[in-house]
Amino acid sequence: MNELTELSYALDTFYFLICGILVMWMAAGFSMLEAGLVRAKNTAEILTKNIALFAIACTMYLLVGYYIMYSSPDGGVLPNLGALLGSENGVDAVLAGGDDAPYYAQRADYFFQVVFVATAMSIVSGAVAERMKLWAFLAFAVVMTGLIYPVSGYWTWGGGWLAAAGFSDYAGSGIVHMAGAAAALAGVLILGPRKGKYGRDGSIYAIPGANLPLATLGTFILWMGWFGFNGGSELKVSDIGSANSVAQVLVNTNAAAAGGVVAALTVAKLWFRKADLTMTLNGALAGLVAITAEPLAPSAAGAALIGAVGGAIVIAAIVALDKLRIDDPVGAISVHGVVGIWGLLAVPLSNADATFGAQLLGIVGIFAWVFGASLIVWLMLKAAMGIRVSEEEEYEGVDLTECGMEAYPEFSVTGK
Repeated sequence: MNELTELSYALDTFYFLICGILVMWMAAGFSMLEAGLVRAKNTAEILTKNIALFAIACTMYLLVGYYIMYSSPDGGVLPNLGALLGSENGVDAVLAGGDDAPYYAQRADYFFQVVFVATAMSIVSGAVAERMKLWAFLAFAVVMTGLIYPVSGYWTWGGGWLAAAGFSDYAGSGIVHMAGAAAALAGVLILGPRKGKYGRDGSIYAIPGANLPLATLGTFILWMGWFGFNGGSELKVSDIGSANSVAQVLVNTNAAAAGGVVAALTVAKLWFRKADLTMTLNGALAGLVAITAEPLAPSAAGAALIGAVGGAIVIAAIVALDKLRIDDPVGAISVHGVVGIWGLLAVPLSNADATFGAQLLGIVGIFAWVFGASLIVWLMLKAAMGIRVSEEEEYEGVDLTECGMEAYPEFSVTGK
């Protein structure tokens, strides 16, 4: 290995790790967003869920998930089952050179992939908020991060049958975001809506979040972390072509988020006659989800348009799910699921190598697997331990019943 190759290897490894750290920071963004959009009496519990799911995701992906996703045969459907990562960094392959030699440490690849798994699971957290048992949720996280996500990940990024069919998803609009939304939808359907959300006459009652400044902070953190999410998916930065691609990806990611905000704010004003902050925040996230499937090929203006369509779609999706009595406190299913589908369908508009047929196949394949497997797991958990807190516990708030503390104790009525 010559000095230039060693420098490239070190630089690409470092870049990959920094991008992984940015994606890890998205866990804080999800935590703040969800904590801001739930009621004060459920804040401590949702924060507990977010830090616990991150730890579970890291552990399960270390033990089995990474092996399933990246040690299975090309073009296959059924993955190999195994444990742990294998060789530490694969340095021997680097020293040997050749076209198949990795250009970053294998451990850097694991680190970057594991924070993606946690992102998918974080999507589930917000959708089932305020009425799910903590330990049932954590039990589901074990299966989701250790098996469900890695299998569909193998089909795509791991070189399985969807990859062979030409399915294209640059950074995970479907592989990460739609998958998380599919698992969330299965849980919400089994769980049912929060008490007081829907009237018997079909009326819909808003349940405002407790801390919109916190939700806004969470959105900005996610926006920042998304630069690592999409930028790191270029996988390297050490040559002119890759460096230019990374720059294009970051510009497009930012443009799409901005487009989502502008579109959501405009649609909300026209539809509700108000500049709805929560819809605007979801517009930013929708723009980011939409561009994640292909942040490299479009022009900056094209990326802004893709994000704007996502920002408009998410408002319609949130309203439609409410009319269907599907209660999602943070809009996660709409943002990550519905807009994730739009992002995948938008890929052929700018990427000549992608086809609508392959994209539709990927959408159906990933959704069917994740939704179906998740539905089975949720039903098993419901039968084994129950997944919903009692009506009294829901009324009092799950902070006290599940965590034995409150996030905002100064607002509680206590004795002398």
